Amino acid sequence: MNPEHQAAQFASKSTERKRVMIIGVDPSLIDFLSSDFAAFPGLSAEKVLSGITAAAAESLKTLGYDAQHCLIDFGQTAETVVTAELQKQRFDCILIGAGVRAVPSNFILFEKLINVIHEQAPNSKICFNTNPSDTLEALQRWI
Repeated sequence: MNPEHQAAQFASKSTERKRVMIIGVDPSLIDFLSSDFAAFPGLSAEKVLSGITAAAAESLKTLGYDAQHCLIDFGQTAETVVTAELQKQRFDCILIGAGVRAVPSNFILFEKLINVIHEQAPNSKICFNTNPSDTLEALQRWI
């Protein structure tokens, strides 16, 4: 391959929008007063939805990311939903939110989702945020 062709390929790759999937529990299903979510004081479904919207609609799109949110339940259909979304397209990075990962009662759910991602998207990077406001930082660590 000639050097000019390689440079053109690199330039096109660096300007491609990165596709990311953000997996999180549907905020409308969360009891924010339960002991499981005590580690997230002051959160509500409205605040989480606002954070999701702000992260996707504003900063991520402006910075060149095509972000898709994948809201799941606590396990009844979560694996099926994530599998279906991962089969639709390739993602550069998949973020699993703290509501899945940091809540002790969601440990098995988290483990199942890691395995679904490993099976369905083995070339995607995986990252984690601590709340909706640090989603961009989490993604930038890997892509």
